[in-house]
Amino acid sequence: MATLKIRLPEEIDFASLQLSRDPLTRQISFEWEPIEALCESSGIDADIFLHGPQSNVAGLLVAWYAEHIRSGGQRDPVADQMLIEAITEAQYGEARVQPGAIAPQ
Repeated sequence: MATLKIRLPEEIDFASLQLSRDPLTRQISFEWEPIEALCESSGIDADIFLHGPQSNVAGLLVAWYAEHIRSGGQRDPVADQMLIEAITEAQYGEARVQPGAIAPQ
């Protein structure tokens, strides 16, 4: 898997994503504009996340959240769930985790 270097525009922060999760479907929703801004400032084709495998955008969100927390940002309950799911999948395999779908709003 390729590693992407991202640059976050100063006017965008993790909270700009406005993460939410449907309690019945467990689908995670978010605002797409912050990801587009991140991609534009980083020289990355946003289609990697919009039209690529769901794991692309999930990986971006988890990595962004981890950096957000390392930098002293406030915790987000939906992102905490995503992070726990990502750690569990890495440790036990995807088949042993019942994740929700991840999609832009």
